[in-house]
Parts: sequence; structure tokens; C-alpha cells
Amino acid sequence: MKNIIKHNYSVTKLNRNKLNKHNSFLIWFTGLSGSGKSTLANALELKLHKLGIKTYTLDGDNIRKGINNDLTFSPNDRTENIRRIAEIANLFIDSGVIVLAAFVSPYKKDRESIEYVVGNVNFVEVFVNTSIEECESRDVKGLYKKARKGEIKDFTGINAPYEAPKNPDIEVITDNATIEESVDKIYKKIKHKLYNG
Repeated sequence: MKNIIKHNYSVTKLNRNKLNKHNSFLIWFTGLSGSGKSTLANALELKLHKLGIKTYTLDGDNIRKGINNDLTFSPNDRTENIRRIAEIANLFIDSGVIVLAAFVSPYKKDRESIEYVVGNVNFVEVFVNTSIEECESRDVKGLYKKARKGEIKDFTGINAPYEAPKNPDIEVITDNATIEESVDKIYKKIKHKLYNG
């Protein structure tokens, strides 16, 4: 953009990672509403916190109550929602923090744009693969019932599409796995990324 010049500061991401004694990157949880994204992000963050790793979780409902409270669930607004979250996540990564992000993020192109913003090396995609039947049976927020009645428009999985990741970095199937099993699987996959590089 015209008249915007990036200032190069003396303290870098590398400096912050060295101080923290771990790398910083984004762990992106995608899946249907009710799949367990936020539950898994919360449990994984707790595990990382106990290990002394600096973390921060970005969650769909919390973001939409604040910075993205001007957006709807239309396809264009969903894309803008994800774009803003990617930029926020990128700032946290630069600050030396492991970012856990739990968002339905139904469109493949939007998830690809997140990876572009934060960089491939800083992006871990976790597909929380849960059947719609299981998500509906949980329905803790009553959203599926409302969507089935037509009270919610553009609800992913009912009257809006979900484009499942074809090659996620990590896939957890929560229909038949415990939270602990899923968290252990994710942690084992990211452990090398925390300390190597």
C-alpha cells in the first residue's frame, strides 16, 4: 500500500523463540460445529502450558464477539473472518507464541490463504473429523436444531457446505476417540516442530 513502510525492529521472532526455548507456529483446528475443535484446542493448550510453552487460543465464538462482530456467516464474510484471524495469528507467531485456532473454516481456499499468510512452515492443519450425526447428537448449543428448522441460514453441514481437508497434517476422528487420545496424537505430531528448526 502507498505510503506504508514496514519498520524493521531489532527483536525478531527468532530472538523470541530462543528466549522461550521453543518455536512458534499455528495449530489450526477445522471441522464441523460440535466436532470438538475448541475442546481439543483447550486440552492441548493445557498440556502445552504445563510443559512451560507459551500459548494463546483463538476461538470462533470469542473472535466473533469482538474483532469480527461486524461479520455475518455469508461466504464473503466467512472469508473475511478467516483472513483477519490469519493476520492476528501471524502477529502471535511473530511474538513467539504457539497459536491454537479453533474455527469451522469450511472453505479449502480460505484454509490455503491462512497457510499463505503465516507461511507453510508455521501452519499445522488439524482436521477434527467427526460425523454430522455425532455433531448433531452433541449439539450443546442447539444450533443444529435451529438450522434444521430454518432459523439459522448458512449453517455449515446443513444448508452450507463444508469442504473437508484432503491431506491435513493431522486427522483426529472424535466419534470413537477420547479427548486424551486425540490430544496425545496431536502432541506427538507437533513435538518435533516445537524444538527443532
